[in-house]
Amino acid sequence: MGALGLIGGGLMGTALIKGLLKQGYPADTIYVAEPDPSRRQLLAELGVELFADSQGMLGALTRRKADGVILAVKPQNVPEAVAGLNLAGLPLLSIVAGYKVAALEALLPAGTKVLRAMPNTPALIGAGITALALGAESGTAEQAWAEKILRSLGRVVLVPESLMDAVTGLSGSGPAYVYLLIEALIDGGVLAGLPRTLARELAVATVLGSARMVAETGEHPAVLRDMVTSPGGTTITGLYALEEAGFSGQVMKAVLAAAERSRVLGEKK
Repeated sequence: MGALGLIGGGLMGTALIKGLLKQGYPADTIYVAEPDPSRRQLLAELGVELFADSQGMLGALTRRKADGVILAVKPQNVPEAVAGLNLAGLPLLSIVAGYKVAALEALLPAGTKVLRAMPNTPALIGAGITALALGAESGTAEQAWAEKILRSLGRVVLVPESLMDAVTGLSGSGPAYVYLLIEALIDGGVLAGLPRTLARELAVATVLGSARMVAETGEHPAVLRDMVTSPGGTTITGLYALEEAGFSGQVMKAVLAAAERSRVLGEKK
């Protein structure tokens, strides 16, 4: 197991480190560049090697057997974070939202092996799903390395980069839609007379259980919905209220709107 470089020690970078440590990745083989002293202080508790800048981290990393480097900074900080870097043949895995492979390649020496990934926030508890796209210079070896790293955050799916905006609209932004649904279910329970703590417990368990039913049975969601929808019953009455308000169409519009916003932001790079 070779050493690993990480540029950026924010929430997602920290989640990645914790996931790798849980998988048995030695802390002293993880090299992190993080300019914020307060973040470095938090990361120090994990036992990883810390540096104030990318150049210093990469210099130390390349003095030992290394597997690759992960870029986990905010989009506006990318040019500064990679300026003047020569990865010495190491692959670069970017988890920067909206930053295209071509835009990164333009900032790095010719021939740099760049991969792009889009994790989502459930990765913070190891329950995420990450879409991975390969750059033109990356092959099976780089793909295998990236998948191994990203599995510390949850599941990994391989997609062409052309689908990354759609991925962002669905799984990248999707957790927020689910949180909004959970919040609405809780408020609905309160409106119907339930104590808020009980409404929260019921709503969270209902969403978790329903998602597991879809995942574990393999049935189409419509089939599972029909299982609990009796003629003239409570469920069909609730479903009618949702559809009268355009629930399904509005969710689809949200995915499309977020995907389009991702496309626009990507074009600005």
